[in-house]
Amino acid sequence: MNIQHDITIALTKGRILKETLPLLARVGIEPLEDLSVSRKLVVATTVPRLNLVILRGSDVPTYVQYGSADLGIAGKDVLLESGAAGIYEPLDLGIARCRLMTAGPQATDSEVELKRRVREATKFVNVARAHYAKKGLHADLIKLYGSMELAPLMGLADEIVDIVDTGKTLAENGMAPRELIADISSRLIVNKAAMRTRHASVRAIIDALKSAVAQQGSAS
Repeated sequence: MNIQHDITIALTKGRILKETLPLLARVGIEPLEDLSVSRKLVVATTVPRLNLVILRGSDVPTYVQYGSADLGIAGKDVLLESGAAGIYEPLDLGIARCRLMTAGPQATDSEVELKRRVREATKFVNVARAHYAKKGLHADLIKLYGSMELAPLMGLADEIVDIVDTGKTLAENGMAPRELIADISSRLIVNKAAMRTRHASVRAIIDALKSAVAQQGSAS
């Protein structure tokens, strides 16, 4: 890989990181530190002049938008919520797939439809506001950062908007998915200025990952 500039890629902690590292390794980008134990904030890689930073998912678009990172890998849910201004989204990496959905206590369709005003708990307040507005519903939004399933159980909210993977946690708490808002996967994002000023290096990374994703898709 021909990297002619100093490049920083912002990665998302957790499940996305676990699925990102093998993809990066296939294009020759591997951290020189064991990320499971290293406390370094900026990590060098096997590619000279290319560094990684590991961030909370919601921070990745911010670092890329303001140019502190040239590229990033983030979930589409985070990008929808942030608005992703000043960012290109050239590639769906096809990893960390899940769904962004409304969910609530199990109820009949008629019970759900009768509500014209809902209290909704989520960390995706912008996405939720747009979703309910399209339905002609007024939503009182309550921002939470975790344990979303608890909100309806404790009477705090009628519904939640959250990421659903298997749906097991919902089912174990007497809840069910209701409406699909978006299918989610992780995306490669690029700072617009970096795309111009570091074009050769950024393009090399995009093309390498695009090829790796295509090979992964054909193998599966």
